[in-house]
Amino acid sequence: MELVVDCCGQGTPILCLHGHPGTGRCMSVFANYFSPHFKIIAPDLRGYGHSRTNQAFEMEQHLDDLLVLLNRLDQPCLLLGWSLGGILAMELALKYPKQISGLILVSTAARPAGRHPAITWQDNVLTGIAGIINWLMPGWAWNISTFGQRSLFRHLISQHTAQAYRHIAQEGTPAFIQTSNAANQALNRALKQGYNRLGLLHQIHHPCLMLAAANDVHITPESSQETATALPNCEWHLYENVAHLMPWEIGPQLCNDISQWLKQHKFLDAP
Repeated sequence: MELVVDCCGQGTPILCLHGHPGTGRCMSVFANYFSPHFKIIAPDLRGYGHSRTNQAFEMEQHLDDLLVLLNRLDQPCLLLGWSLGGILAMELALKYPKQISGLILVSTAARPAGRHPAITWQDNVLTGIAGIINWLMPGWAWNISTFGQRSLFRHLISQHTAQAYRHIAQEGTPAFIQTSNAANQALNRALKQGYNRLGLLHQIHHPCLMLAAANDVHITPESSQETATALPNCEWHLYENVAHLMPWEIGPQLCNDISQWLKQHKFLDAP
């Protein structure tokens, strides 16, 4: 299907792939930082955001949609994938290696494993209250300390800052609302089948950067490191006191580390 895409900047293209639930707008931390030097392409994946569909689909169809974007470019592009977006980035590198120049992988894994604690009805109630108040008053300190830190947000972020909660209100909550049942079902089917691409990663010879969060319970840092080890040309970074939504916790630090990697591999001119 024709995806809704946000584009900004000029130069070497970076295709930014969001997670689940998510939209292209969720990648704004990276888009805002890198658009002065790169062309940023941030689509809403099929069934997410404004790329709406009620028709059932399988995860492989995301690759068909993204190939259309790759074919429009006149040069190989960098892939920057967060969570599910990182999985799709690796799949694209395996399937269309000549159209890819490098991979930046955030909170993701080729054999994703989680250790999320059991969810109680109190968790859901507190998350609903925290989310509604944060939607109305993004980053309000009283809501963060009273409801946010006791809600399921505690498993998504470790640094309960106003900045992180503003990202949740402005990007996370709309993405959650706009994620279709078809997208939820496609991901659930893939996970039930036991997704595992570790045995194929030796085929990816592009330079790769893997960024993982020490407190991530959705895709554990151990599974991210396992993937980084299996990639022939991968640099690995682990960040303490952050969780799965770490781009919304320590965005500037991540972008700075990505910049250093881009300079190292000649994607970005050194100052």
